[in-house]
Amino acid sequence: MASQIVREWLGINSFAPATQTKLLELLGKLNQENVDSLTILVMGKGGVGKSSTVNSLIGERAVSISPFQSEGTRAVMVSRSRAGFTLNIIDTPGLIEGGYINDMALNNIKSFLLNKTIDVLLYVDRLDAYRVDNLDREVVKAITDTFGKGIWNRALVVLTHAQLTPPDGFPYDEFVSKRSEALLKAVRLGAGLRKQEVQGSTIPVVLVENSGRCSKNERDEKVLPNKTAWIPHVVQTITEVILGGSKSIFVDQKLIDGPNPNARWKFLIPVIAALQYFFVVKPIEGQIRSDIASESRPSWEYR
Repeated sequence: MASQIVREWLGINSFAPATQTKLLELLGKLNQENVDSLTILVMGKGGVGKSSTVNSLIGERAVSISPFQSEGTRAVMVSRSRAGFTLNIIDTPGLIEGGYINDMALNNIKSFLLNKTIDVLLYVDRLDAYRVDNLDREVVKAITDTFGKGIWNRALVVLTHAQLTPPDGFPYDEFVSKRSEALLKAVRLGAGLRKQEVQGSTIPVVLVENSGRCSKNERDEKVLPNKTAWIPHVVQTITEVILGGSKSIFVDQKLIDGPNPNARWKFLIPVIAALQYFFVVKPIEGQIRSDIASESRPSWEYR
């Protein structure tokens, strides 16, 4: 397999100076903690803005996007280097096809990730999607079954299309809170998570606006309706997750294959065998001996 091409991160120069300063400061913070590379995995349903989010974070059109073409089933990794730091972002196809989990896409993602380390998962959905249904839980379950529950200690929920006006005059922050709560509940149910299984008690939620209509502040930074400069905020949240103490996920063959159902209860075989002997075999043997002993001898034996 050919090695991944790591290009200089020139796209960072397209950001506003204030954003550039904040990003370099955050990268420097990671370097101080002996973190000199970062691999981000981007997953979710199709059409939610995964590829656009990758391009926004890189600051260039690194991943091709077309509204008239399907996403395909292949993952793509974009690698950029700046000031001794390497950023890898893995864009993946949507996990739903025809209302079901796309097993081909999922298997291709697994193969692509073999022997790679996932530092952060960005689970992407849309802020302007008003419903959460069983399909959301199925996507989360597929991710959890593949990488284990620990992946959610390294996860952010990313809500795109955040430059919106909520319906019926709903306050923006309240609308964001309701949507976030509903999706986080779906994540907990789909992943089978208890509160204590998520470090920091909850998965952080960040907002993204990838379109050119995103508002800007006086420092020319892209900002959301709540005035948050979203690019540095996303990177800051990623940094906090990385430095939060949980472990990165190394994708080896064992993780891809998943647990062997034949070996799952293997440790119980000796116990079951012992129980069968003492409670089934031995009583039967005793009963047979008793029957033999009490059986009357035939008359020909006395001749």
